[in-house]
Amino acid sequence: MNIKHIAMVLAATVSTTVFAQTPPPPPPPEAKTSAMPYVMAAGMSDLYEINSSQVALQKSQTPAVRKFATMLIKHHQQTTAATVKAATKAGLTPTPPVLDAGATASINELQTASAADFDRLYLGQQIPAHQAALDLHQSYSTGGDQAPLRMSAKAAVPIVKQHLNAAMKMNAGKPTAKMSGM
Repeated sequence: MNIKHIAMVLAATVSTTVFAQTPPPPPPPEAKTSAMPYVMAAGMSDLYEINSSQVALQKSQTPAVRKFATMLIKHHQQTTAATVKAATKAGLTPTPPVLDAGATASINELQTASAADFDRLYLGQQIPAHQAALDLHQSYSTGGDQAPLRMSAKAAVPIVKQHLNAAMKMNAGKPTAKMSGM
């Protein structure tokens, strides 16, 4: 390999690293129908949204992204509380949510992103994260094994849809409609 080839390989590696985007992994299939896996997956999803949005408040210089992040923190704290309440009503004792290795890697990627890349990476993670959360809540709301959690999942669906739509619009460079509270 000559110097020119080495330079091209190095340039490709650097550009791939700079533009890497690690969305958090989707929840396990059993979380779509079984109470405790659903509670754990919903909690981890909310925790990822809260933590990633706290990073956005520290790093983003874009007012719309900061407003979106503030909304996500508020809404996901509320959906976590609703899920815990529903789980307790269903006779479960949920443990505090924790991030898995994939979600932790996504947060780390945001923390180390440059200012120029941050908004793109943040929104790029939010879209698949909210698509996975939407699938989780929709699936559990129709096929879950505990009625209180099905109701909580059903209530989370329009919130997650609002977040997904806003993230997709911002990612496409379009202005977002008024972001509402819960």
